[in-house]
Amino acid sequence: MPTPDTFPASSRTPLSRLAAVTVLIGIGAGLGAMMLALLLHFVQHMAYGYSLGQVISSESFLQGVSAAPASRRFLVLLGCGFVAGAGWWALYRYGRPLVSIRKAIGSPETRMPVPETVVHDLLQIVTVALGSPLGREVAPREIGATFAGWLSRRAGLSQEEGRIMVACGAGAGLAAVYNVPLGGALFALEVLLSTFSLAAAIPAISTAVIAAMVAWIGLGDEVQYNVASFPIGPSLVVWSIVAGPIFGLAAYGFTRITAAMSARAPHDWRLLPACLAVFSLIGVLAMPFPQLLGNGKGPIQLGFAGDLAIGFAALLLLLRLVVTLAALRAGGQGGLLTPGMTIGALLAVVLGGLWMLAWPGIPLGAFAVIGAAAFLASSMKMPITAIALIVEFTHVSHDFLFPMLFAVGGSIAARALCARHWDGKAPG
Repeated sequence: MPTPDTFPASSRTPLSRLAAVTVLIGIGAGLGAMMLALLLHFVQHMAYGYSLGQVISSESFLQGVSAAPASRRFLVLLGCGFVAGAGWWALYRYGRPLVSIRKAIGSPETRMPVPETVVHDLLQIVTVALGSPLGREVAPREIGATFAGWLSRRAGLSQEEGRIMVACGAGAGLAAVYNVPLGGALFALEVLLSTFSLAAAIPAISTAVIAAMVAWIGLGDEVQYNVASFPIGPSLVVWSIVAGPIFGLAAYGFTRITAAMSARAPHDWRLLPACLAVFSLIGVLAMPFPQLLGNGKGPIQLGFAGDLAIGFAALLLLLRLVVTLAALRAGGQGGLLTPGMTIGALLAVVLGGLWMLAWPGIPLGAFAVIGAAAFLASSMKMPITAIALIVEFTHVSHDFLFPMLFAVGGSIAARALCARHWDGKAPG
């Protein structure tokens, strides 16, 4: 909780009020993320006809869509295209302009419109549940940030306190939906606020922990990915050093292309035909390849478990890139956290498989975990948060941090050099 010396002297907000706002933001973000996650599971089960008797089940989304008839996968994606195109066109046409979390933090006087943001987030959750290849993590972050901004104004917090709380709400939403309290807190600090001061760290940690525990009510205390205990040896460490920069280069290209696709996406009547065409194409591809549906959690788990052959991983890598970029170009909305992890894990399976031709002995899943961390660190420019997220996602052993740190360090360095050379930006 905030202490008297954690906020600037100019702050006149009583400590008791700051503490109450912190607790309420954690509770609100946790409830919001939980409800969105339950909606996601409900729509998935109804759309693909699996585990209909329970919202949270032991049957994964990949298992459910793989068991569904190929024709059903196509029809669901066709429906997804209609929901995406019509929904976002109506929102842009009749709603107030959306305000991003970063803009709300950078300009405290700018408010995230509550009804429009809620509709925007519901559309993301429903389309991802229907099979959109984009991520679901933006919606709970935006819900948490919107609630935090609204509550901060109602509580009379200063602008500086308010912007910190908006970032904390976003981090708490991430923490709740994925059960990653440390990752959620670090996301707020490293990515959104770019500070680790006590004034930010105490509410960020508090809201993330509270939100994650609140979400246990409906989602349980679950680990996102099941990972075996991998051996750590010289081969894996050397590979991490060699491959790290490759992930940085790939992540730099990925972010440049995804940004270009998003910038060219339509926001008018063309949204509907574009989404219908693109999601229908994804539906056709998903008939033989159900692994393409959803945010990519299924292929990541396959990679972590070592259940992907090198050739199939390479094919999935290419197809995942195609469908992700196509969805963004058509106007689909969603996050890139899990899709980025998917790209990193699949690329790592390919690179690791080639590496084992010369230096065998390491399970493919070990390469996939490190590749997911290295790619995520650079694609979202959050090295510390990425490491924390992968550890919380998988519960890998402490020793696994050594090759992971080598890979992340090399990845971030390569991305910084790319940015300096091609963008003219200093590393950062």
